[in-house]
Amino acid sequence: MYPGSAARSPSVALFATCFNDVMWPDTLKATVRLLRRLGCEPDFPAAQTCCGQMFTNTGYAQEAIPTVRRFVEAFAGYDAVVAPSGSCVASVRHQHRGIADRAGDTTLRAAVDEITPRVFELSEFLVDVLGVTDVGAYFPHRVTYHPTCHSLRMLRVGERPLRLLRAVGGIDLVELGAADQCCGFGGTFALKNADTSAAMGADKVRHIRDTHAEVVVASDNSCLAQIGGVLSRRDAGVRTMHLAEVLAATAEGAR
Repeated sequence: MYPGSAARSPSVALFATCFNDVMWPDTLKATVRLLRRLGCEPDFPAAQTCCGQMFTNTGYAQEAIPTVRRFVEAFAGYDAVVAPSGSCVASVRHQHRGIADRAGDTTLRAAVDEITPRVFELSEFLVDVLGVTDVGAYFPHRVTYHPTCHSLRMLRVGERPLRLLRAVGGIDLVELGAADQCCGFGGTFALKNADTSAAMGADKVRHIRDTHAEVVVASDNSCLAQIGGVLSRRDAGVRTMHLAEVLAATAEGAR
């Protein structure tokens, strides 16, 4: 829990991520609805931009330095920074320190070290910080969950998303075969290694179809874009949804 949280309401910032901001704003709206339902009033620092992952992952670490500076400036002073993206949170935790070191700026390094422990992927924030697994959601559909690589291997969110999904009213949650296998997206990997990426996506979709799920859920929209593209080309009749959208759903909304 937050230091001093018993005495005051925690200040929470929404780290939208550029991918979600541009392509999946409904995920951000769902995240805000969910947090408000749980008693948080998230701010949206307008100065936020990219976390720098797209630079660092493609070998442009020097060019990522200004984005790290902007990140620590935009989110300074908040008790928690919450993002519906395991990929971007993993970038903050595992790349920002190295970028600050590359800059040779001890002030930037200190700011990165100070803010990093307060940056959370959504399921981490709900389970570990707010201490809830039942968020009052209702989603009467057959669902399977794909644990994305960054959330699984870098953040090690483990069972947190599944604990949240199991508590959703009306849900029929079915296990996904070979769930820990990559969907094949991997950012620029999907462009540079298109054939391999397509084959990995096909394997993932085969396992999804084996569950007879109506909806496949994940914590990263980038991975859902890869999976959804394969599903749509195969006319599989399976929807993709971000975890935040399922958790934000209610019985009233269903009616």
